[in-house]
Amino acid sequence: MSKKSTAPVACPCGGPSLASCCGPYIDGAAIPPSAETLMRSRYTAYVQHNEPYLLATWHASTRPAEPIIDNEEKLQWLGLEVKSALRLRQRKVEVATDDTDPTKDTVEFVARFKTNGRAQRLHEISVFVREPAEGGLRWFYVDGSFPE
Repeated sequence: MSKKSTAPVACPCGGPSLASCCGPYIDGAAIPPSAETLMRSRYTAYVQHNEPYLLATWHASTRPAEPIIDNEEKLQWLGLEVKSALRLRQRKVEVATDDTDPTKDTVEFVARFKTNGRAQRLHEISVFVREPAEGGLRWFYVDGSFPE
C-alpha cells in the first residue's frame, strides 16, 4: 500500500510552497505587493507555461503581440536566484530623498534553465512600474537588460 505525500508542493521561485507563495497571484486571488514578488510569480508562470498570466502582468507599452511560449521547445526551468531588489539596496546605501519614485522598481535575477539538454542562465535586470489597473494599483513588467 502506497502513501501519498502530504508535503506542500514547493514553489518554483524558491518559496516554501506554491499555495503560500506565487499561487495566489497566478490564480488571481491576490495582487503581488512588490516588483520582486511579481518577478517571482512571473518566473513561476514561465515554469508552468502560463502565458495568460505572463501577458496580463506585462506592461501594455511593451507587451509582445506574438506568443511568448513555444510548447515545442524542450525547456526546463531549474531555479531562480534574486540578486537584488535594486531600489531597496540603494535605500540602504543612500540617504532617503523625496525623489524616490514608489511607482518604479528594478529587480536583478538569474534564472537557470536547460534547453535541449544544455544548461544555460538568464541574468536580467528587470524594470517594473506600478500603475492603477483593475483592482487597484498593480505592478507590471516593462522590460529588462542583460548585464555582461
